[in-house]
Amino acid sequence: MHNGIDLDVYFLIILYPVAGLFIIEMVCRAIKKIPNWTKLLTQAIMCIGFGIAYLTMHVAHWLTAGVLLALAIALLYQAKISKLDPQKALY
Repeated sequence: MHNGIDLDVYFLIILYPVAGLFIIEMVCRAIKKIPNWTKLLTQAIMCIGFGIAYLTMHVAHWLTAGVLLALAIALLYQAKISKLDPQKALY
């Protein structure tokens, strides 16, 4: 079944959030003064943004958006743990 979006567009839809996470990670590693919880919070906000964008597209990508929103919840949880006690943070 063809819903109007080609296979290469699906790859880009997957690639954009991964690239965003990678870029945030590399910038935070390059600037060593940024706390871990700030990096995780920034990554969570980016995932929420992409998740909302994917839900509002012409052809909604529910599964991709759901995975990104679940990842955002996990990142927010890790950011909270990292801010409260950096020694307990797993990441």
